[in-house]
Amino acid sequence: MPLVTSTEMFKKAYEGGYAIGAFNVNNMEIIQGITEACKELNAPVILQVSKGARAYANRTYLIKLVEAAEIETGLPICLHLDHGDSFETCKSCIDDGFTSVMIDASSKPFEENIAITRQVVEYAHAHGVVVEAELGTLAGIEDEVKVSAEDSSYTRPEDVQEFVERTGCDSLAIAIGTSHGAYKFKPGTKPQLRFDILEEVQRRLPGFPIVLHGSSSVPQEYVKMINENGGNMPDAIGVPEDQLRKAASMAVCKINIDSDLRLAMTGTIRKYFHDHPADFDPRQYLKPARANIKELVKHKLVDVLGCDGKAEC
Repeated sequence: MPLVTSTEMFKKAYEGGYAIGAFNVNNMEIIQGITEACKELNAPVILQVSKGARAYANRTYLIKLVEAAEIETGLPICLHLDHGDSFETCKSCIDDGFTSVMIDASSKPFEENIAITRQVVEYAHAHGVVVEAELGTLAGIEDEVKVSAEDSSYTRPEDVQEFVERTGCDSLAIAIGTSHGAYKFKPGTKPQLRFDILEEVQRRLPGFPIVLHGSSSVPQEYVKMINENGGNMPDAIGVPEDQLRKAASMAVCKINIDSDLRLAMTGTIRKYFHDHPADFDPRQYLKPARANIKELVKHKLVDVLGCDGKAEC
């Protein structure tokens, strides 16, 4: 099966009350862990690549690794650019064979965001590629995306219909209280997504797929692994998974997952080196890291996204 767009994935997800996992990838082991989990649970998947990942791993290597995963699993896989910051970056990915791109001009004024997004949409649609855009700005850090809490803003529901109609985008990332990175909320707080905003957006854009960025849950078992084996991560909790599942049952059709994967890999490797200080074989410490990524993804597919068994529905 060739790489696919997210169009049919999102249509089925919206109608079925679940979301597709969009997992950020940086190397072979992460791609294998994600897609092996999806294969076992027969789940559709979006593998997304950031600008930083393209610079780190080389864009050709990443594309070929994703193509290899498609051959090995036979799953419907969408290859997506996460947080494209310019028309040129989006165009490069489209020309390279990506089936979906995100143009993130959310930090720009409303009219400028529309103009940049429309430019990307026109080029993408002419090449059979779908486009995700963003309204509202999430706090936090993800690769080159850095937004302070003071500069973050919730999405204004009254803007979404005009934005979608004028840009022609295929999905929309909104800000309802999630944030990028692992350092989200301090323990003892009660994180609460703004479901009132989501409900109003859904009312104004019936049937239109919504995306959540910054949706890591910060799994404490991996934070503990890191801190017990030489790390020094501050205490923090992520977005409650029950709230993500509720969002997936509404208009949210795509939930981005990145920091949790990094924590699983880093925590596992730190523990391995603590237990095997003399080992220097990358295969030995990357193998359990890949296995834990797989288990984490299986949990997300079943308990958060609800998309297990949906690859052929």
